[in-house]
Amino acid sequence: MADMAFEEAERKRRSLKPLRRIFPYMSRYKGMMAGALVSLILAAATTLTLPLAVRRMIDHGFTGANGAFINNYFGMLVLLAALLAIASAGRYYFVITLGERIVSDLRHDVFAHLTRLSPAFFDSTQSGEIVSRLTADTTQIKSAVGATASVALRNVILAFGAIVMMIITSPKLSGLVIAAIPLIIIPLVAFGRSVRRRSRAAQDTLANATAYASESIVSVRTLQAFTNEKLATGRFGASVEDAFLAAKSSVKARAILTAFAIFMIFSSVVAVLWFGSRDVLSGAITPGTLGQFLLYSVFAAGALGALSEVWGELSQASGAAERLMEILAEKPAIAAPANPVALPQPPVGSVVFDDVRFNYPTRPDAPALKGLDFAIQPGETVAIVGPSGAGKSTVFSLLLRYYDPVSGSIRVDGVDLREADPTDLRSRIAIVPQDTTIFATTARDNIGFGRPGAGNSEIEAAAKAALAHEFIEALDHGYGTQVGERGVTLSGGQRQRVAIARAILRDAPILLLDEATSALDAESEMLVQQALDHLMQGRTTLVIAHRLATVLKADRILVMEDGRIVEEGTHQTLVKRNGIYAGLAKLQFEAGADAFKGAAE
Repeated sequence: MADMAFEEAERKRRSLKPLRRIFPYMSRYKGMMAGALVSLILAAATTLTLPLAVRRMIDHGFTGANGAFINNYFGMLVLLAALLAIASAGRYYFVITLGERIVSDLRHDVFAHLTRLSPAFFDSTQSGEIVSRLTADTTQIKSAVGATASVALRNVILAFGAIVMMIITSPKLSGLVIAAIPLIIIPLVAFGRSVRRRSRAAQDTLANATAYASESIVSVRTLQAFTNEKLATGRFGASVEDAFLAAKSSVKARAILTAFAIFMIFSSVVAVLWFGSRDVLSGAITPGTLGQFLLYSVFAAGALGALSEVWGELSQASGAAERLMEILAEKPAIAAPANPVALPQPPVGSVVFDDVRFNYPTRPDAPALKGLDFAIQPGETVAIVGPSGAGKSTVFSLLLRYYDPVSGSIRVDGVDLREADPTDLRSRIAIVPQDTTIFATTARDNIGFGRPGAGNSEIEAAAKAALAHEFIEALDHGYGTQVGERGVTLSGGQRQRVAIARAILRDAPILLLDEATSALDAESEMLVQQALDHLMQGRTTLVIAHRLATVLKADRILVMEDGRIVEEGTHQTLVKRNGIYAGLAKLQFEAGADAFKGAAE
C-alpha cells in the first residue's frame, strides 16, 4: 500500500498536470487569449512564408533579366518583416499582460484562502514557507504563463507548420526527418520529468531558507540581545547553500536536456542536407527546393530545440503550481455549516461550556480540557486563573471557534457554535490579547481594524475612551503616524491601549481579556486598567489572569488545573477555602508585599 502511494506521488510529480489548474484563471480573459493566439499564428505564418520566397529567388531570380523580379521580392520581404514585427509585438503585449493578470488573481485567491484557513493549519506550517509560495512560486508561474507559454505555443505552431511544409516540399526527405522525431521527443520527456522533480526540490529548500530568514528578521532584537548574529547567519547560510545546490542540480538537468536536444536535432538536419544534396546532383529536386526544405527543417529543428528549454521551464512552473494548489486544496478545519443557525438579535452575551473535552491537533495524546463545565450570564465578569498549562488560553481559542471540541458543546446566546457561522460568532466578540498585535501601518488604521469603515471621529472617540488619544496626538503625524512593524515605535502600555481602543471600537457584547496588564510598569498598568474598566461596562467579560490583582473586581473566579475547573467563587470565598487559589494569592500578595518593603528600605 505504501509503495502504491509512493508511486502515485511520483507519477504526479512527473507530469505537468498541476498547470491545468491555471486554465480557469486564463479563461477569465478570453479577449487577451484571442489576441495572443492571433498574434502567434500571424507571426508563425509570416515566418513560414520566407522559405517560399527564398526558393523562387534561387530558382528564378539569379539571372540578369530578372533584376526587377529580385527587387520586387526584396520589397515583399520588407513588408513581411514589418508584419512579423507587429505580430511579435502583439504577442509580447497580450501574453505578458495575461501572465501578470493571472498571477495577480492567483496571489489574491491564495491569500484570501489562507485568511480562511483554521489556526490548526498555521500550527504546523511556517509563515516564511507560506510567504515563499506567495512570492517565489507565483513569480515562477508568471514566467511560465507569460513568456514561456508564449515561446512554447509559438514554437509548437512553427514546428507543426514547418513539418507540413517540409512534407509538401519533399515527402522523401520529410520521411527521414519524421522518423528521427521520436528519437528526440522521448528523451526530452524523460529528462523533463527529472527537471521537474529537481525543480520542486529547489523550490522547497528555498522556501525553508525564506522561512528561517523571516523568523530571524521578526526576532532581530532578541537575536542581537543574545549576540547570536553569527549563529543566525551561519544557519541561514547553510539553508541558502542547500537551496543553491538544489537549484544547481535542476540547472544541470536542464543543461543536459538542452545539449541532447540541440545535438540530435541539428544532427538530423545535417543528415537531411546530405541526402538532399545527392538529390540535387541527380536532378530529382531543384536547388531552390532544397534551400526551401532546408530552411523549413531549420525552423522545425530550432522550434523543437527551443521546446526542450521551454519544457524545463514549464516543469519548474508545474512544481510551483503544485505547491500553490496544495494550499488552495487545504480545507479549513472550521467552516460554517451549510445552513447555519442564526444567532439571536439583539445579542444577549451568554456563554456556556458543557462537558467540553479537547486535544490540540498537534498534540493528540495530551488533553487540554477534560470535561470543562461553566456558564456565564449576560453582563457578568468572570476571571479564569490557574497555573501555566491549565487550559485557560484554550478556553478563549474554543470560544472564538479556532478549534472545535472533541466532545461536549459550547453555546453562545443559546446556539451551539458548531451550528453557527464563525464570522457571525466572532463579530460578537472583542479580544485584548496579552501579546498585542500591532500592524505596520498608521495608528488610525490599527484602531480602525476593530471595525472596518469606522469614521475618524469614531476612531478618536475609541482612543479617548482607551486613554490613548493623548499619546497618539503627540506622535509626529498624530493618528497618521506609521507605528512600525509590530508597533515597534510604541511602548508596551501604548500598544495595549491601542488594542483596547480597537476593542472599544468593535463594540461587541462579549469581551475577552488575556492578562492585558501583564509586563507593564505601574503607571502604564494603572492607565490600561482604567481603560479596561471603561471597556468592560455592560459587557460579558472573561478575564485570563496570571496576576491575581487584576481579578479582585470579578463577579466570579474560576480556578483551573489540568484542564478542569477545581474551584469557583469570589476572591474572598476562595481565600477562605484555603485551596489552590488561596495558595496562588498568598504567593503573589506576599511577594508583592516583600518587594514593596524592600523598596521602602
